[in-house]
Amino acid sequence: MIFNTDTAKKTAELLLQINAIKLNPQTPFTWASGWKSPIYCDNRITLSFPPIRNYIREEFSKHIEKEFGKPDVIAGVATGAIGIGMLVAEYMGLPFVYVRPEPKKHGRQNQVEGFLQKGQNVVVVEDLISTGNSSLLAVDALKAAGANVKGMVGIFTYGFDVAAENFKKANVTLHTLGNYDTLLEEAVAKQYITEKELETLREWRKSPSTWNQ
Repeated sequence: MIFNTDTAKKTAELLLQINAIKLNPQTPFTWASGWKSPIYCDNRITLSFPPIRNYIREEFSKHIEKEFGKPDVIAGVATGAIGIGMLVAEYMGLPFVYVRPEPKKHGRQNQVEGFLQKGQNVVVVEDLISTGNSSLLAVDALKAAGANVKGMVGIFTYGFDVAAENFKKANVTLHTLGNYDTLLEEAVAKQYITEKELETLREWRKSPSTWNQ
């Protein structure tokens, strides 16, 4: 799922460095889904650090072309991936569109915003993959608009089994810059967390929906 180990290690190092990923096993976060979690990931913070957003932009661009060939259009998933998706499209010299969670209630009632022609090859950019449900809804919207979705790239994935199953069922190829296992390795190596906290974080990933209940 990750592009390669070196990229995953570097991505983990950068995300930890700027606190885009917060690890707090003692005082868990509550996700929108209601899940309790010892980790919270906000990749939008990367946009505030030019060297880091440039690294992400360039790594995405390089790997997109290698894995999928040069697409006709880059699509960002709203709202978290609009900024980084636009940077990737600019770097690759490609058109950009973004996908809303649902169609607008007024005006043209678009779900895909921007100029997209039927049959165009699209690679989708996402900031974070958890269960994959919202990401795959964006893929469905692009397909409904006539796009040929080549695959999806993301900054970080928690690596849940349910996400792997969802992407497999949808027949969508997913590659990410970083992942949970590499993040934990880097967090221990750089002393962001202790060995005891590492065990907590590993336990959570086994059953995130029921952990700490």
